[in-house]
Formats: sequence, C-alpha cells, structure tokens
Amino acid sequence: MSPVSSRLPVFPWDRLEPYKATAAAHPDGIVDLSVGTPVDPVPAVVQRALAAAADSPGYPTVWGTAALREALTGWVERRLGARGVAQENVLPVVGSKELVAWLPTQLGLGPGDKVAYPRLAYPTYEVGARLAGADPVVYDEPTELDPSGLKLLWLNSPSNPTGRVLSAEELRRTVAWAREHGVLVVSDECYLELGWEADPVSVLHPEICGGSFEGLVAVHSLSKRSNLAGYRAAFIAGDAAVLGELLAIRKHGGMMVAAPVQAATVAALADDTHVAEQRARYAHRRTALRAAFEGAGFRIEHSEASLYLWATRDEPCWDTVADLSKRGILVAPGEFYGAAGERFVRIAFTATDERVQAAVQRLSE
Repeated sequence: MSPVSSRLPVFPWDRLEPYKATAAAHPDGIVDLSVGTPVDPVPAVVQRALAAAADSPGYPTVWGTAALREALTGWVERRLGARGVAQENVLPVVGSKELVAWLPTQLGLGPGDKVAYPRLAYPTYEVGARLAGADPVVYDEPTELDPSGLKLLWLNSPSNPTGRVLSAEELRRTVAWAREHGVLVVSDECYLELGWEADPVSVLHPEICGGSFEGLVAVHSLSKRSNLAGYRAAFIAGDAAVLGELLAIRKHGGMMVAAPVQAATVAALADDTHVAEQRARYAHRRTALRAAFEGAGFRIEHSEASLYLWATRDEPCWDTVADLSKRGILVAPGEFYGAAGERFVRIAFTATDERVQAAVQRLSE
C-alpha cells in the first residue's frame, strides 16, 4: 500500500527555511511577511467568553450549541445579506483549512471526479482533491471549464494570494453556469471583511444566488477578522442538503469544535467593534508597506482586498525572496500558489507595527 502522502505535492513552506534563516540573521531581526498569521491580541470580549466556558467537561456536538447556530445564522443574514437562513443552513468546522482539505473526501469524490480551482490559488484546494483521489483542474474563467466529471468548483474572493475580488456579475454568471451543469460551488470567502479598494460580496447574497442556496456553500473563518487563528474557529453556510450530509459524516468522524471555542465564536460574531479596530490596524500597515515596496521598485497587482500585497519586480520569485531575505525581510514566493505566480511574491501585512516600520526603513536604504 502506497502512503497517502505520496499523492501530495511537497509541503511548500519547507522550501522557504534557508531564506528564513538568512532573514533571521539580520542584526535587527527578521521581519516575517511570509505567512498571514495574526499577531495582535485576541479581543478581550472573546477571551472572556472562552474563559467563562472553560469548565466544559462533556463532549460538544458537531452541529454546535443552539447559541452558536443562532449566532451563525444571524451573522450570515446581517453581514452577508443572505435571506431566510435557517439553522440547517450553517455548520461549524474546525478551522477552514480542515474543511478545504477534507471536503472532497467528505463529498465522496474520487477517481474520475474533477475538482476545479483558480490557476493562482491557496494550495490546499489541490491537496483536498489529491487526498480524495480526484483530479485537480485549474481555471482562468470557470465557465470555460469542461463540465463533464466536474463535481466541485472552488471560488475564492477575495483571493489568496492576489487579493482579487470577483464582481457581482462574475459571481452571478458562475453560479448560473454551475447550476446548469449540476456542479457544486464552494466559495472561500474568508477574507470577505477585508476589502480595501473593493466591496466583496458573498455567493449567498440574493443578488448572486437569486434567493436560493441550492448548489452553493460559503466558507468563513474568524482567524483573520478576529485574530482567532489559534482557536480554529470557522463555519460553512449554504445548501441545507449538502450541509446535512456533511453533518452526518462529521458526526461519525468526531469533527467537533471545542465547546469553549464555540462560546468564543458566539462572542466574536456579536461584536463589530473589534473587527473595525483590527481593520484599522491592517489598513495602516497596508498603506505603509505598499508605499515602501512601490518605492523600492515593485509593482503591485490586484491586492484590492485580503491581507496581502501581490507584488513583482519582473524577475523570478525566488530571486526576489533571496534579495529581500538579505535585508531581513521574508516574503512568500508566488510559485507556492501556482506556476502563474513564478514572477511574483506575496507580502502579508500581518506583522506588528514595529516590524512593519522596520521593513519600511530597510526598503528605503
């Protein structure tokens, strides 16, 4: 029996280690802009909710508490503009990466089935297809895909890594095409609350879906909006038939969000103040880094949303990574997100204000 890992690509971040070591050797320390991991404090209101639920000796449920389901449905209606969201239309998951990696398997996909995702994309879309034994397929325009054998179509707006936002018309066209061909659309919207020069819209908005969630699932995370990456707090919303099947499978698999994390999620979704405060922090860092990189000869493409700048100096990405590492700045090579990114780097603005200023200074020297 061949190991399952043999189906998967080499874990990309391991290739960055030598450059990380170079950057860490800088006299003033590394400025790590490679991974979009939160560095700011977990909001106090969320910490209090977590602590209050710490005495949770019993097993949590996969579907979540009634309070969590109410919080999820309320947020989907209030923030995404969806209508008629019932508790059967939401499901908590153990972080969005877990969902992305295992969704094709949980949908029963396998050899002969196709999973499509953008040409420049989060690597776990491909990983999920390969774990299931399905065929990964990349696209530039989803409606130009061959629908035969296509079972799952990933959308990602705002995009990781490029920050591109799909327009309402693009989303409507894709949803209509997928429904015509019986393809399930799963829209990764984890950066939806981080639009800077565009206003991202969910596939669950009635102007996109026509008031029906049929064939649609949206993926959301609290990692970025609420600094909860360490909590593994995320959820999906959409087609009740699809979510019901996933619920049944996940009950057998024991895929339960920890009870204190469920309570923390309720608190996070009820409070908009911390989201606005965190957005302001990121906006400040984004402005500073964009000006600094452009001043250092970089061209920024897309980047109208998300937590990244998609940048190039029209050279191989590893050359850019190497050069910046000598200045103590670590960025992600665009090649990690597909061959089309081989001349770009992804720059996260999730570092502290002090580290961002260190990067700005170094780029000006």
